[in-house]
Amino acid sequence: MNRRRAYAVGLTGGIAAGKTAVARRFEALGVPVHDADVAARAVVEPGSEGLAAIVAAFGAQVLDAAGRLDRPAMRRRVFADAAAKRQLEAIVHPRVREWLHQRAIAETAPYCLLAIPLLAENIAHYRWLDRILLVDVTEAVQIERLCARDGIDRPLAERMLVHQASRAERLALADDIIDNSGSEAALEAHVQALHRRYLALAAGHGQ
Repeated sequence: MNRRRAYAVGLTGGIAAGKTAVARRFEALGVPVHDADVAARAVVEPGSEGLAAIVAAFGAQVLDAAGRLDRPAMRRRVFADAAAKRQLEAIVHPRVREWLHQRAIAETAPYCLLAIPLLAENIAHYRWLDRILLVDVTEAVQIERLCARDGIDRPLAERMLVHQASRAERLALADDIIDNSGSEAALEAHVQALHRRYLALAAGHGQ
């Protein structure tokens, strides 16, 4: 495997922890951020191998009138069918990982962030990352934010958390942790400090 040009930091955190807010602050400092959610859309664009593989597996009825993946239809298809869900993930997830890896290899900045919400669940595939940054809040804060953000009730929010890696599992993987339960000023200061640390680490990367 070719050595990456950029030092690669995996950015992760539980649902509603505030990963996007952290990513935007790094972007404001000029740090490239490559997002797994963006990758998941890019790898199934019309004409892509990913979309062709989905159509081969599930049929043309998963396409909308414009020939794009009909995401609501696909969600309905896999929602109650675990085998179909695994089949879809087997098509999409490896392509997302490759998309992120290629972005890291091609990056010319000193370092980049790879925003990967389900990093803890798929860590075996991301051992090439140089460092892992966790945006952390308590589960109580996650539930409170989820209910407010999505307009859902507490039992549903709790069920959503159950389907992710535990907070303890994420903490065990992290090299750096941002406690995102405090003030905006505290978050900004923490990002600034990490930016300086990552620039220093990147300067020695590969030497």
